[in-house]
Amino acid sequence: MRTGILLFLISFFITIGGYAQDAQPITLDEAINIALENSNQLEVAQNNVELSERQVLSEKADYLPSINASVSGNRDIGRNFNQDIGEIVTETTHSFFGRLNADLPIYSGLENLHSLRSSQYDKRSGEENLRRVREDIIFNTASNYLQLILDKEFLRIDRENLEASRKTLEQVRAQVEVGSRPQVDLYNQEATVANNELAVVNSENAVESSRLQLIQTLQVDPRKEYNFETPEIDEQTAAAADYDLEQLVTTALENRSDLKSEEYNIKSIRHQLSATRGSLYPSLSLSGSVGSRYSDGIPLNFEDQFFDQNISRGIGLSLSIPIFGNLNRRTNVQSQQINYKNAKLNLEDLELQVVQEVNQAYNDYRSYVKQLESSEKALRAAERSYQTQKERYEVGAGTLIELSDANAQYTEAQASRAQALFRVIFQQQLLDYYIGRLNQDITLE
Repeated sequence: MRTGILLFLISFFITIGGYAQDAQPITLDEAINIALENSNQLEVAQNNVELSERQVLSEKADYLPSINASVSGNRDIGRNFNQDIGEIVTETTHSFFGRLNADLPIYSGLENLHSLRSSQYDKRSGEENLRRVREDIIFNTASNYLQLILDKEFLRIDRENLEASRKTLEQVRAQVEVGSRPQVDLYNQEATVANNELAVVNSENAVESSRLQLIQTLQVDPRKEYNFETPEIDEQTAAAADYDLEQLVTTALENRSDLKSEEYNIKSIRHQLSATRGSLYPSLSLSGSVGSRYSDGIPLNFEDQFFDQNISRGIGLSLSIPIFGNLNRRTNVQSQQINYKNAKLNLEDLELQVVQEVNQAYNDYRSYVKQLESSEKALRAAERSYQTQKERYEVGAGTLIELSDANAQYTEAQASRAQALFRVIFQQQLLDYYIGRLNQDITLE
């Protein structure tokens, strides 16, 4: 029985080790590539661009003549005068008709021209929207990746703190046993270790939650194992970027893809308005046709009739003057005018939003840089305090409460410094995102 249990445990840990070895390593750049490749949102944006390209082609084709062919056959039964016998008789005749028509629009209030321009601007708007969707995916992936790395850093700090607390517990237990420390110190330190163990459990849950969130962003199989590698971070240059607010705002207004998309959308609506107005003007078109017919009531064979004797040709101009269309044309024009005004208002709101986003991100960045500087000073002070209290406690000059307080402050200072560092890095990416300068090559150095 014991042998069976032992074999089960061995096979279990071998299986776990095999899963760990099979874990797919993924870097930040690879995560971004995976997210871009698997994103349905990006694929939809690409499909919309392709659809707008088809629409442009269709509008260009409106300049070509439309050609239609028609054929028909008739069976006529009626009473006719037969000259050969000089009597009225009932006859059945069969006839066949064929016609080819071509129509070419010459003038339609420039409706075709404005419709083409509108579709071209729609295509450009879709392309800019595609770029913004791509930037959204890159930003969200990088943000979730950095959050996972930060949670891992918190977990590392909590585990180191737990290890230090356990060593202190062993030391306190030994001192209590020889009578150099009171029993209450042992109880206090055991409580501290239990709290530190709980902190590790909470950090492990946070890491797992961030990992699942990143996996969902990448749209990969959550049943597989992934090893998200920690990127190299140059802490010396992380906060060395120097930004100018006016330049950031100017760059954002010039580069933001969503702004460009809205600008192209306004131009498209303006041409749609002009095209709709064109329906109020007369239209002129050129038409031509060629046709022929055959009837078995005529004493000629099919080839002589249809290909020689009965051929007819025609050419003409057609002028259509709109007089009254139940106010539909006027209503369409007024609707397009309202759409145009609303689009301009949306652009103004978006521009204001961009300026606000850049200002807020810039101010937050400056604040986080200062927080990073303060947290580094606090970390150095907390580390010196902890080392001092540890030495004093070991020689019996300090109390356990003083040591525990110093250790708690040191742990909090480590976490605060790590959080401040990642906030600065994240804020740099956020600034690049808000000014439309975010690309696929994310660097943390």
